Amino acid sequence: MRLWLVRHPQVLLAPGICYGASDVPADPAHTAECAARLARALPHGLTGACSPLGRCRSLAGALARLRPDLHFTTDARLAEMDFGHWEGQHWDGIGRAAMAAWTQDFARHRPGDGESVSDFIARVDSALQATAAGHAPQALWLTHAGVIKAVRWLLSGRGALARADQWPVESVACGECCVLDLPAPTA
Repeated sequence: MRLWLVRHPQVLLAPGICYGASDVPADPAHTAECAARLARALPHGLTGACSPLGRCRSLAGALARLRPDLHFTTDARLAEMDFGHWEGQHWDGIGRAAMAAWTQDFARHRPGDGESVSDFIARVDSALQATAAGHAPQALWLTHAGVIKAVRWLLSGRGALARADQWPVESVACGECCVLDLPAPTA
Protein backbone atom coordinates (compact mmCIF):
# COMPACT_ATOMS: atom_id res chain seq x y z
CA MET A 1 0.00 0.00 0.00
CA ARG A 2 1.17 3.50 -0.79
CA LEU A 3 0.44 6.33 1.70
CA TRP A 4 0.51 9.96 0.59
CA LEU A 5 1.22 12.20 3.59
CA VAL A 6 0.52 15.91 3.14
CA ARG A 7 1.45 18.49 5.75
CA HIS A 8 -1.04 21.31 6.23
CA PRO A 9 -0.43 24.74 4.63
CA GLN A 10 1.40 27.53 6.45
CA VAL A 11 -0.40 28.81 9.52
CA LEU A 12 -1.20 32.39 10.47
CA LEU A 13 1.24 32.54 13.39
CA ALA A 14 4.61 34.11 13.94
CA PRO A 15 7.54 31.72 13.41
CA GLY A 16 8.80 29.86 16.47
CA ILE A 17 5.44 29.45 18.23
CA CYS A 18 4.54 26.03 19.63
CA TYR A 19 1.09 25.31 18.24
CA GLY A 20 0.82 21.49 18.11
CA ALA A 21 -2.81 20.60 18.84
CA SER A 22 -3.99 24.23 18.83
CA ASP A 23 -6.54 24.91 16.14
CA VAL A 24 -4.77 27.77 14.40
CA PRO A 25 -5.93 28.78 10.91
CA ALA A 26 -3.98 28.19 7.74
CA ASP A 27 -3.03 31.01 5.41
CA PRO A 28 -5.85 31.12 2.81
CA ALA A 29 -3.54 32.03 -0.10
CA HIS A 30 -1.11 29.21 0.75
CA THR A 31 -4.05 26.82 1.15
CA ALA A 32 -5.32 27.65 -2.36
CA GLU A 33 -1.82 27.34 -3.82
CA CYS A 34 -1.25 23.96 -2.14
CA ALA A 35 -4.66 22.65 -3.18
CA ALA A 36 -4.05 23.60 -6.82
CA ARG A 37 -0.63 21.94 -6.86
CA LEU A 38 -1.83 18.80 -5.08
CA ALA A 39 -4.94 18.52 -7.26
CA ARG A 40 -2.63 18.17 -10.27
CA ALA A 41 -0.16 15.81 -8.57
CA LEU A 42 -2.30 13.37 -6.59
CA PRO A 43 -3.39 10.18 -8.34
CA HIS A 44 -7.03 9.21 -8.71
CA GLY A 45 -8.53 6.54 -6.51
CA LEU A 46 -7.14 7.77 -3.19
CA THR A 47 -8.93 7.13 0.07
CA GLY A 48 -8.60 10.35 2.09
CA ALA A 49 -8.36 11.03 5.82
CA CYS A 50 -7.84 14.38 7.47
CA SER A 51 -6.80 15.73 10.85
CA PRO A 52 -9.71 17.46 12.63
CA LEU A 53 -7.69 20.67 12.98
CA GLY A 54 -8.83 23.54 10.77
CA ARG A 55 -5.51 23.96 8.98
CA CYS A 56 -5.96 20.45 7.53
CA ARG A 57 -9.73 20.65 7.04
CA SER A 58 -9.37 23.86 5.02
CA LEU A 59 -6.96 22.09 2.68
CA ALA A 60 -9.33 19.10 2.44
CA GLY A 61 -12.17 21.41 1.44
CA ALA A 62 -10.07 23.24 -1.15
CA LEU A 63 -8.83 19.96 -2.62
CA ALA A 64 -12.32 18.44 -2.77
CA ARG A 65 -13.58 21.48 -4.69
CA LEU A 66 -10.83 21.01 -7.28
CA ARG A 67 -10.96 17.22 -7.29
CA PRO A 68 -14.50 15.90 -6.71
CA ASP A 69 -13.10 12.35 -6.68
CA LEU A 70 -11.34 13.10 -3.38
CA HIS A 71 -13.40 12.53 -0.26
CA PHE A 72 -12.09 12.89 3.27
CA THR A 73 -13.06 11.42 6.59
CA THR A 74 -11.91 13.21 9.72
CA ASP A 75 -9.67 11.15 11.99
CA ALA A 76 -8.62 12.55 15.37
CA ARG A 77 -5.62 10.20 15.38
CA LEU A 78 -4.09 12.37 12.62
CA ALA A 79 -3.99 15.51 14.83
CA GLU A 80 -0.64 16.96 15.85
CA MET A 81 0.87 16.16 19.24
CA ASP A 82 -0.67 18.04 22.17
CA PHE A 83 1.91 20.16 23.98
CA GLY A 84 -0.44 21.18 26.81
CA HIS A 85 0.33 24.57 28.34
CA TRP A 86 3.32 24.99 26.00
CA GLU A 87 0.83 25.64 23.19
CA GLY A 88 0.90 29.25 22.07
CA GLN A 89 4.29 29.93 23.66
CA HIS A 90 7.44 30.73 21.75
CA TRP A 91 9.71 27.67 21.80
CA ASP A 92 12.56 29.85 23.12
CA GLY A 93 10.39 30.94 26.06
CA ILE A 94 9.54 27.46 27.30
CA GLY A 95 12.76 27.28 29.28
CA ARG A 96 15.81 25.08 29.35
CA ALA A 97 14.74 23.10 32.42
CA ALA A 98 11.39 22.18 30.85
CA MET A 99 13.02 21.18 27.57
CA ALA A 100 15.71 19.17 29.42
CA ALA A 101 13.04 17.28 31.37
CA TRP A 102 11.42 16.31 28.09
CA THR A 103 14.59 15.26 26.31
CA GLN A 104 15.80 13.25 29.32
CA ASP A 105 12.64 11.10 29.22
CA PHE A 106 11.64 11.77 25.64
CA ALA A 107 9.18 8.93 25.16
CA ARG A 108 7.24 9.17 28.43
CA HIS A 109 7.48 12.81 29.52
CA ARG A 110 4.36 14.90 28.89
CA PRO A 111 5.68 18.25 27.60
CA GLY A 112 3.54 21.05 29.00
CA ASP A 113 1.44 18.34 30.71
CA GLY A 114 0.20 17.44 27.23
CA GLU A 115 0.72 14.20 25.36
CA SER A 116 3.78 11.97 25.68
CA VAL A 117 5.65 10.97 22.53
CA SER A 118 4.91 7.29 23.24
CA ASP A 119 1.17 8.01 23.50
CA PHE A 120 1.37 10.10 20.34
CA ILE A 121 3.17 7.32 18.44
CA ALA A 122 0.60 4.77 19.64
CA ARG A 123 -2.22 7.03 18.40
CA VAL A 124 -0.59 7.44 14.98
CA ASP A 125 0.16 3.70 14.83
CA SER A 126 -3.51 2.95 15.39
CA ALA A 127 -4.42 5.12 12.38
CA LEU A 128 -1.63 3.56 10.34
CA GLN A 129 -2.82 0.01 11.11
CA ALA A 130 -6.42 0.93 10.26
CA THR A 131 -5.33 2.48 6.96
CA ALA A 132 -3.27 -0.57 6.03
CA ALA A 133 -6.14 -2.89 6.97
CA GLY A 134 -8.46 -0.94 4.66
CA HIS A 135 -6.98 -2.78 1.68
CA ALA A 136 -7.04 0.27 -0.58
CA PRO A 137 -4.00 0.37 -2.87
CA GLN A 138 -3.34 4.00 -1.96
CA ALA A 139 -4.41 6.41 0.77
CA LEU A 140 -3.99 10.11 1.50
CA TRP A 141 -3.59 11.77 4.89
CA LEU A 142 -3.81 15.53 5.37
CA THR A 143 -1.93 15.93 8.61
CA HIS A 144 1.01 17.48 10.49
CA ALA A 145 4.81 17.32 10.64
CA GLY A 146 4.81 15.35 13.90
CA VAL A 147 2.42 12.74 12.51
CA ILE A 148 4.58 12.33 9.41
CA LYS A 149 7.67 11.89 11.61
CA ALA A 150 5.81 9.34 13.74
CA VAL A 151 4.88 7.35 10.61
CA ARG A 152 8.50 7.44 9.47
CA TRP A 153 9.59 6.23 12.92
CA LEU A 154 7.04 3.41 12.88
CA LEU A 155 8.08 2.28 9.41
CA SER A 156 11.78 2.41 10.30
CA GLY A 157 11.49 -0.77 12.34
CA ARG A 158 13.78 0.61 15.05
CA GLY A 159 11.57 -0.57 17.90
CA ALA A 160 10.81 1.44 21.01
CA LEU A 161 11.80 5.09 21.04
CA ALA A 162 14.02 5.88 24.02
CA ARG A 163 15.93 9.09 23.28
CA ALA A 164 15.19 12.43 21.64
CA ASP A 165 18.12 12.00 19.24
CA GLN A 166 16.35 8.97 17.75
CA TRP A 167 13.36 11.02 16.59
CA PRO A 168 13.41 11.69 12.82
CA VAL A 169 14.82 15.11 12.01
CA GLU A 170 13.77 15.27 8.37
CA SER A 171 10.57 17.27 8.07
CA VAL A 172 8.07 17.95 5.34
CA ALA A 173 7.51 21.63 4.61
CA CYS A 174 4.06 23.14 4.98
CA GLY A 175 1.90 22.22 2.01
CA GLU A 176 4.29 19.53 0.79
CA CYS A 177 3.89 15.78 0.68
CA CYS A 178 5.88 12.60 0.94
CA VAL A 179 4.92 9.16 -0.26
CA LEU A 180 5.67 6.05 1.77
CA ASP A 181 5.08 2.40 1.00
CA LEU A 182 3.47 0.48 3.86
CA PRO A 183 4.21 -3.18 4.43
CA ALA A 184 1.35 -5.58 3.83
CA PRO A 185 -0.64 -6.25 7.01
CA THR A 186 0.13 -9.54 8.68
CA ALA A 187 -2.68 -12.03 9.17
